[in-house]
Amino acid sequence: MEIPRKIGGRRSDLSGSTSDHVVIVGAGVAGSALAYALGKVIKYCKKRNSKRTRYRQDLDAHANCRMDGNVHVIERDLTEPNRIAGELLQPGGYNKLIELGLEDCVEGIDAQKVFSLAAIYKDEKKAIVPYPSGVGARGFHNGRFIQKLRGKAASLPNVRLEQGTVTSLLEENGTIKGVQYKTKAGKELTASAPLTMVCDGCFSNLRRSLCNPKIEIPSCFIGLVLENCDLPRSNRGYFILKDITAIAFPIGTNEIRCLVDFPGRKIPSISNGEMTEYLKTVVAPQMPAELYNAFTCAIDKGNIRTMPNRIMSESHYPVPGAFLIGDSLNMRHPLTGGGMTVALSDVVILRDLLRPLNDLSDAAAICKYLESFPILRKPMAAVINTVAAALHTVFSPSEDPIRKEMRQACFSYFCLGGVFSDGLMSLLSGMNPSPVSLVFHCLALAVYTVGRLLLPSPKPTRIWMASRLILVALGIFIPVIKAEGIRATFFPVTMQAYYRTPPVR
Repeated sequence: MEIPRKIGGRRSDLSGSTSDHVVIVGAGVAGSALAYALGKVIKYCKKRNSKRTRYRQDLDAHANCRMDGNVHVIERDLTEPNRIAGELLQPGGYNKLIELGLEDCVEGIDAQKVFSLAAIYKDEKKAIVPYPSGVGARGFHNGRFIQKLRGKAASLPNVRLEQGTVTSLLEENGTIKGVQYKTKAGKELTASAPLTMVCDGCFSNLRRSLCNPKIEIPSCFIGLVLENCDLPRSNRGYFILKDITAIAFPIGTNEIRCLVDFPGRKIPSISNGEMTEYLKTVVAPQMPAELYNAFTCAIDKGNIRTMPNRIMSESHYPVPGAFLIGDSLNMRHPLTGGGMTVALSDVVILRDLLRPLNDLSDAAAICKYLESFPILRKPMAAVINTVAAALHTVFSPSEDPIRKEMRQACFSYFCLGGVFSDGLMSLLSGMNPSPVSLVFHCLALAVYTVGRLLLPSPKPTRIWMASRLILVALGIFIPVIKAEGIRATFFPVTMQAYYRTPPVR
């Protein structure tokens, strides 16, 4: 898919630099959506006859614009990405697309609606859990979705996409003034702007200048595309919880993405046949009957992809003139598919924070004002991050009897239906980003699990197991909540930054 290329900006051949209002590094989901959002907030301005003249285009869309300027997006590779991540957009993320006016980006790419998940346990026990409110998730090829987002951003007159590799941030007296980058032709240039948004993804080479990243890799995904599956329900995803953990969901009319979670970093080798042997002997027998034939055919075709699953808590510290967003800022386990939902939610929050501003030139004042962003993003980010970490830990196969009991109890909790399964799905899907609701379901699940052990006869061995189970559960949840920030997550109104108001100029 071709992206509309626009010749714009204010590049000087003599100085080798451009001057813009906002520079965005990276044009993935977060970067492209942010470029479009800010392009709608900032009025289009350009030079004519050496005099600065303002133009207002699309009056209705720009009715609330208060700033004049251009958005310059620098992306390492503007060709269509080919990834196995970012292919399931949860309902909460789709709602954020609607808020941004980007819902048409899932049209024309053969995106599939997913209305329910089938959790499949040992002995083919199955729990069908629908998404709340009938909104549904969207499954698609990640590259097609990103190209639609890029095209949408590039359609605005004040947004310019350029292919180039950003090598460093430009700093002056502790303030970021822009970036230095190398164009596709190899020319070294600088792009200056009062605000630089770093959205260069999970492999970010700039985040170390703006945060103290602590990245963990608890597992890896092994990805295959299953074709022509004979499914009883076409709009359903699968959560396979047997001797392996895997997810499967439609990404095209006759295509299903299957991701197998492999613990640790060292995965079987693809080149020497270890991977094929592992998938055929260990994973294939665990597949539900409706996926088995397509799964074995996918193995024989050999198009097997792998990726490490990275986890990184938010550790951004304020730096005037620059900001992190997306996977550059925060990553969670992708088992629940919440990454794009968090990124799009962050874009909505940033857009709303920047909308009332008249000017971005006072970097220190803007930096102080944006200290409210980490707190405002907590409801969505903390809930999805916690659910992702907890479900991955609980559902990962283990020989520990306590972990086995927790896995069984969590599956049974889903089977209860009603407020219990609906509540968990609303948290997982981003439809109910409520830390209070998260605590409620954690407590309800703990009570349910302990009750399963102690009733009808609380024997001493079962009491001992229940006490151990509580300790293990606390060991799972407390570190995650602590990393998110207990005060910011549950008591944001007690923090001064929560009340930041736009700087007046």
